[in-house]
Amino acid sequence: MSKSKSKSITSLDRAAANNATLPPATAEPNLDRALQLAIQLMSLPGLSGEEAQVAKFITSQLVAAGADPQTIQTDQAHHKTPIAGDVGNLIFKLPGTIRGPRRLLMAHMDTVPICRGARPIIDGNFVRSADPSTGLGADDRAGVAVTLSAALEILERKLPHPPLTFFWPIQEEIGLYGARFAPLKLLGAPKLAFNWDGGNAQRVAVGATGGYRMAIDVRGLASHAGAAPELGVSAIAIAGLAIAELQRGGWHGAIERDGRRGTSNIGVIQGGEATNVVTDAVALKAEARSHDPKFRAKIVAAIENAFRSAAKEVRSSAGKTGNVTFDGRLDYEAFKLADDEACVLAAEVALRAIGVEPLRAVSNGGLDANWMTAHGIPTVTLGCGQISPHTVSERMDIADFKLACRVALRLATGS
Repeated sequence: MSKSKSKSITSLDRAAANNATLPPATAEPNLDRALQLAIQLMSLPGLSGEEAQVAKFITSQLVAAGADPQTIQTDQAHHKTPIAGDVGNLIFKLPGTIRGPRRLLMAHMDTVPICRGARPIIDGNFVRSADPSTGLGADDRAGVAVTLSAALEILERKLPHPPLTFFWPIQEEIGLYGARFAPLKLLGAPKLAFNWDGGNAQRVAVGATGGYRMAIDVRGLASHAGAAPELGVSAIAIAGLAIAELQRGGWHGAIERDGRRGTSNIGVIQGGEATNVVTDAVALKAEARSHDPKFRAKIVAAIENAFRSAAKEVRSSAGKTGNVTFDGRLDYEAFKLADDEACVLAAEVALRAIGVEPLRAVSNGGLDANWMTAHGIPTVTLGCGQISPHTVSERMDIADFKLACRVALRLATGS
């Protein structure tokens, strides 16, 4: 697990974050408006690569609140990502009205496919999807609403604030690509960075796991499944044997070996067109995660070995075998912020100021903060009420969301 510490943060910056005092008149956001923003955002379509409507909504809200359109930009990150996107990252910058290091507030715009068609409704203390077959999209439209709410409050009420950058990345859900290809010059060299993405409001994520993704291409030999199945080499059989071996050997799902932990998942499998043909090609997508880069490499090796062994095992009557190829990449490396990192201390001060005791955590999922920190912008991630993301049971805790909005405005105003 790597450690990151910003060399551009001065001791005075750290002291200011650690010893910040908050005046009684600290501004409070319009929480009812913020909740409505969240509901509107969760109603918008915007899977990874399809965030244009979300970016348009954010932009229209900013301009209506008085933002100069020239201060709102989209970059070209979507031209660098593996899938063709319809918009790049959205960036809004404000010059400071008070002195202080530039602060960045961010939350990703995309949601996962299970959230397609979400219809958010208020149900008691929570927001959920009216359609029980869809997720809600609070991951991460709640985070977008938190950051947008802070920007609107500052614009409309002309609140004093240090230099600010608001950053809404694309394609987080499929590999943190918006943050990975972020145009650092456009961000304005922020010294404190805050990301909202998952969990309850007291959660302060100071680190996250690293993730490796791989495409697995299994090739067999086609033949007639009724007249001469023995002449074929089933790519499906190869894939099935490999997955079974990973499951039996403890290399699929939650993995623990000698005190080291990680996870793996075969998430996609595609192949075959007819039952009367021995399938000659199967494509799979898999991932491996661990906070320990060396252990993650062992997980990847276990996956590759299982598929290679299975390819040797499945033979035609003529002794022919299939083959397997792999195309893998590190999506993001694990990180952990220093205990005295300025953004962490500032976040904890803001939480305590509203009566919430911060709880430091390390995420087992990837965060945009992985890449922001790798870019030299140490970034702490805060929760804003998302519960059970990526499932049809997803909900947003309204009280936690409102707490997050209060924290965000304090961090944005430097109060």
